[in-house]
Amino acid sequence: MALFDLPLDELREYRSESVEPEDFDSFWSKTLQEAREHDLDARFEPVDTGLSTVQVYDVTFSGFGGHPVKGWLRLPAGASEPLPLVVEFIGYGGGRGLPHENLLWASTGRAHFMMDTRGQGSAWGGGGGTPDPVGAAPAYPGFMTRGIDVPENYYYRRVLTDAVRAVEAARSHPLTDAARTVALGASQGGGITIAVGGLVPDLVAVAPDVPFLCDFPRAATLTDRHPYREIGLYLKTHRGRTEDALRTLSYFDGVHFAARGRAPALFSAALEDQTCPPSTVFAAFNAWAHDEKAIEVYDFNDHEGGGPFHEVAKLDWLRSHA
Repeated sequence: MALFDLPLDELREYRSESVEPEDFDSFWSKTLQEAREHDLDARFEPVDTGLSTVQVYDVTFSGFGGHPVKGWLRLPAGASEPLPLVVEFIGYGGGRGLPHENLLWASTGRAHFMMDTRGQGSAWGGGGGTPDPVGAAPAYPGFMTRGIDVPENYYYRRVLTDAVRAVEAARSHPLTDAARTVALGASQGGGITIAVGGLVPDLVAVAPDVPFLCDFPRAATLTDRHPYREIGLYLKTHRGRTEDALRTLSYFDGVHFAARGRAPALFSAALEDQTCPPSTVFAAFNAWAHDEKAIEVYDFNDHEGGGPFHEVAKLDWLRSHA
């Protein structure tokens, strides 16, 4: 499909109609407070990968509900002092993969922490290793409607809490510099990045690429591509639940997290992206609160966005931040 969303000049002015819950801040404050009642218990086990330039640690920490969450910490071999820290979140359906993968950020001389996404890791890549032990009401297959009955039960409440705790776990390692922490990710990882940018007040930069989990009211009705389509298919069966579902989703909408973004941000959007339509990305970008923000636009790309070209843009941009 060629261009299907708003023209670029309208995208730059677009604002979401997602309604922010009055108790948004208290909901997330309580959620994180409850998570922190559990000991973080971050453990870092060295992994023998055969790599000579990167040291990898198998990480386990306590996320939502004290549940064990996995991750990888990758450091340049021979690191002896705290390094700038990049915390990365993963796209929908993927897991943390294998220890020898994803070497870009450690190769720049930074510490790189990649969080596994609970319950995922079986759709592509090298797999994941973090279960989601929480049950849920009836849902459409996938993750988008798990626990959508009420915000307290929603799947992404657990994931986003895990993500904040992942930053805390990564910062607890003696070879990471908490004062120079960056969050980034693509697609679902981009949506998680935006949420972390709104929930963690002292990041030095965020870089969400073609982010998911933004502007749910528009996304659920604009594209028929999964994962957003899961919402419509759920409501196709559960007639009359639209208002309730959108209320739940509003607590997890990247637009509302973006309004609390307190770090410089580099977004990316692709104008032929049917998975995360450009208007939903611009909704979050236009809401981002920090004055220093930019968005790279890839005119003729679908959800792959800028790919390796955008990696170059991020590498250049991050030089002045961490």
